[in-house]
Amino acid sequence: MANPRDAVRIPDAKVALSTASVYPESTATAFEIAARLGYDGVEVMVWTDPVSQDIDALRRLSDYHRVPILAVHAPCLLITQRVWSTDPWVKLQRARAAAERLGASTVVVHPPFRWQRQYARDFVDGIWRMADETDVRFAVENMYPWRYRDREMQAYAPDWDVTKDDYRHFTIDLSHASTSRTDALDMVGRMGDRLGHVHLADGKGSAKDEHLVPGRGDQPCAELLEGLADTGFDGHVVIEVNTRRAMSGAEREADLAEALAFARLHLASASPASATKARGR
Repeated sequence: MANPRDAVRIPDAKVALSTASVYPESTATAFEIAARLGYDGVEVMVWTDPVSQDIDALRRLSDYHRVPILAVHAPCLLITQRVWSTDPWVKLQRARAAAERLGASTVVVHPPFRWQRQYARDFVDGIWRMADETDVRFAVENMYPWRYRDREMQAYAPDWDVTKDDYRHFTIDLSHASTSRTDALDMVGRMGDRLGHVHLADGKGSAKDEHLVPGRGDQPCAELLEGLADTGFDGHVVIEVNTRRAMSGAEREADLAEALAFARLHLASASPASATKARGR
């Protein structure tokens, strides 16, 4: 009898739920849904929800639902400019401390806004210094130009395309790749073995950051996951989708179940041995 492990290769990557995926519901709701649907863990988006900023409250949620916190997303958004200080380096220090206390392996961080001039000038070197002080990965995330009608604004520095600078670890966000109209697989190729984290979502090239359920847009979500399986990717794949238009909690949960099933399906890759046998038939 054939061993199922001879037919497929499943990497060590864990599939996590971003707490941002349940907005406008709470951080606590994200833990409940992650546990109910069988996610491997959560990524905590630190934002205006007080629970997302409270390490002790997060630990209690994690323990109660038996859902580990795999990553912490530092408060880098416009709406979180005053969360955990107005000093961006203090924000990152607190995110690292939170990750260390919660057992998370990754801090996700965006490149600076262009108007954060001193922070932007020091960002690349500063991220390296912080990465040297901890085992937590600082995974810098690709962003996108801001567009309005026929105008384009470069809102991030040193660049929204983080592969133009030297970072130890990267996060690829497929919705951001869609918004920037970038070939996501080319970007992943440039990231190489420094790709440490994935935000899985889809898009259709809109100027808005869509964060669709994977499979509902035109991004190479399946191809990316299958490639990660082939290379034995051991980082985290995080479902970060927009469910704001869900008409009910049941509809939101159905979307998040679909996203999880998509990720698990495409992270199962045919092994070289089985692929050779298949070609020989």
